[in-house]
Amino acid sequence: MIISTGTASGKSLAYLTPAITACLGGGTVLYLTPTKALAADQLRSLRELRISAVRPATFDGDTPFEERTWVRQHANYVLTNPDMLHRGILPRHSQWSAFFRRLRMIVVDECHGYRGVFGSHVAQILRRLRRVCSRYGSAPVYMLASATASEPAAFGMRLTGLEMDEVTLDASPKGSTTFALWEPPLTDLRGEGGAPIRRTATAETADLLADLVLADVRTLAFVRSRRGAETVALSARAKLADVAAALPYGAHLGPLPGAPVPHPALPGDAAPHPSTGTAGDPPPDSGPPDTGTAPADPPGATPADLGALAVDADALAVEADALAVDADGLKAEPADPAAVPPAEPGDATAHLQAEPTTHLQAEPTTDPTDVTKTTTGPPSDAEPDWAGLPDKVAAYRAGYLSEDRRLLEKALRSGTLMGLATTNALELGVDVSGLDAVLIAGWPGTRASLWQQAGRAGRDGKESLAVLIARDDPLDTYIVHHPEALFGRPVEAIVLDPDNPYVLGPHLCAAAAEIPLTEDDLPTFGDTTADVLDDLVTDGLLRRRAAGWFWTRRERATDLADIRGGGGAPVQVVESTTGRLLGTVDEPSAHTTVHTGAVYLHQGETFLVEELDLDAGVALVGAAEPDYSTFARDITEIRVLKSLRTAPLGCGTLTFGEVEVTRQVVSYMKRRLQTGEMLGDEPLDLPPRTLRTRAVWWTLPADTIATLAEEGFDLGGAAHAAEHASIGLLPLFATCDRWDIGGVSTELHFDTGLLTVFVYDGHEGGAGFAERGYSRAADWLTATREAIRSCECERGCPSCIQSPKCGNGNEPLSKRGALRLLDTLLNP
Repeated sequence: MIISTGTASGKSLAYLTPAITACLGGGTVLYLTPTKALAADQLRSLRELRISAVRPATFDGDTPFEERTWVRQHANYVLTNPDMLHRGILPRHSQWSAFFRRLRMIVVDECHGYRGVFGSHVAQILRRLRRVCSRYGSAPVYMLASATASEPAAFGMRLTGLEMDEVTLDASPKGSTTFALWEPPLTDLRGEGGAPIRRTATAETADLLADLVLADVRTLAFVRSRRGAETVALSARAKLADVAAALPYGAHLGPLPGAPVPHPALPGDAAPHPSTGTAGDPPPDSGPPDTGTAPADPPGATPADLGALAVDADALAVEADALAVDADGLKAEPADPAAVPPAEPGDATAHLQAEPTTHLQAEPTTDPTDVTKTTTGPPSDAEPDWAGLPDKVAAYRAGYLSEDRRLLEKALRSGTLMGLATTNALELGVDVSGLDAVLIAGWPGTRASLWQQAGRAGRDGKESLAVLIARDDPLDTYIVHHPEALFGRPVEAIVLDPDNPYVLGPHLCAAAAEIPLTEDDLPTFGDTTADVLDDLVTDGLLRRRAAGWFWTRRERATDLADIRGGGGAPVQVVESTTGRLLGTVDEPSAHTTVHTGAVYLHQGETFLVEELDLDAGVALVGAAEPDYSTFARDITEIRVLKSLRTAPLGCGTLTFGEVEVTRQVVSYMKRRLQTGEMLGDEPLDLPPRTLRTRAVWWTLPADTIATLAEEGFDLGGAAHAAEHASIGLLPLFATCDRWDIGGVSTELHFDTGLLTVFVYDGHEGGAGFAERGYSRAADWLTATREAIRSCECERGCPSCIQSPKCGNGNEPLSKRGALRLLDTLLNP
């Protein structure tokens, strides 16, 4: 059974009722969640029920070793995650024999999180779980739950391999949500090729978070990277400290001013001064965005002025001509007027969607009014104290100690914290009820994640505010200018491929190590199992006997599958002076994240990579405080191995097939934090990596290309720009991130003999993203063309055709040529 209804619709009650009934009847329950935070939250809810016959316990990386024996022997409601199931429970199933014999129900919560390569691994882990249950004579019911699953029954069947019934009718009461699409303004900073740069989404988010906290609006800010979450929290705290210091009195924190606002609204003109812009938001966990320095507000300004919300949410329910938004609420004011001139009207637009009203667009006015007031005289007894105001904001992310994470969750629920900047660790159903607003710094990858994050606010039928703050990225730019791409659209179909041989092979080895495989097991793992088993025998990983297939090596078979990485042994990140292990990075990512000279962040500390030893699997780092971030660049070659499907596309041809991609990281660039200034491109000597994967590509006939060349278009620059933009837009049509895919373009490819643009899956064997692009090619490439056309830059910028990971330094690029090329392809 899969339950797919909205956030806060009662899904937890729907599976808790039969699960607890199973425990009361002497059975056991296994609860799976993608995150430890959600497991801890569910454990708290179960303990609050105070049912003595239900003995719940978490079994994950946070569980002390001395408690794990008790959990195995006595717990009848075990909460865990796929990682622990893969590495800790299934390989030691004999120690769990009593639990498995009585297993009545398996709850797979927030199952929409199992997509792409990670979802494919989880699908095989669940198939291994089914084998173990069968070994002990149990046949548990699988109950899946998700607020944002498209075609839930089909997805549930693909995830578990079992027939699936679905429940999709949602009659739960809901408060209205005001949804704003927020585009930061352009700055006068220039990037590669002189392209204009927008103020970063993280800097905008920090300003909005500070404003909302001042207005007594309990807010959760989702940021894509761990470093970004830390930066937003630190910047917001600094702005609040400036506000507190500017006030004439108060040394102790008192209650925030004003009655609770019934309709959270967007921050207005009296917000703390934002910082200067930077060269764009970094990729996830790759580098620090700039938040600048916030000057103190004028002494004597009252908290009500400083935290004023210029847009009354009641105005969002009226006609567009009744909506008035002050200009300063929509554009960033520079810290140094000489450094960054004020943005022109229209630079920052906020698209406001108030359900059930129609889409409203608010344009900034050109004559903002200053409403700053002053106060004099001693404070009255009723005046609040403000010195502790910055303590109302904190950061939350993976990597914190479990007890610290639990304290933060409790503080947010109780109202001790008013603002929390977090990664997607709090995206999934953690009960943080009482929130008024959610800020989302950058497109989270899918509509499913967007609605999941927005659903964190407004629980218990309350009205809420959600703001999507666009990054300097083609997809984000497209969305803020095309709200119809979000509203009224179903969430994406969840893409996963359990039959991927690079996923299936390691799990067949793990299954054979748990219980030798037999012919009867082959249907459980899929149609390609027999062929993959033959390859594993040939490679010496399994041994074939009359009774089946056996794992005969001393190593742990589970080490072959890195379920959240790209495969290969992880690289250990070690502090050179102390020998302290800071963390691990999957081998494919090591070339770009911990290469020699890279800036590496760990739990708020900054390090420089001194040496990357791929043979030893170690990256040595040293503590440092560089004033720059680093971004790796690579060169890529692609070879067509097999065409699987072909279809006409306009005057061109669209193909989906198997390819071999050879990538080599050749250098890394340094970018100054404060200004985004390019500091140089440092060479690297790293070995090439070969990836067999799947790709979608399109070609144009030679006579068409000849016509474009005669018209004076730079064909190489046009194809390169179209490739960058199409990579940026594919996540709108496939459940992937820009960093899950790659691309290659060439004026004349040696395999096709034509101008060709490739977009490929960045995972061994493919992940289903390119295949999704093939099936939605017309819509995908039409959106790509519109994203380029709607960008207000002249020659191309990070919002349309520039890519932060381009190995050629974003040269050559032709915005005009890309538009002409796509027009020719789509409108022959």
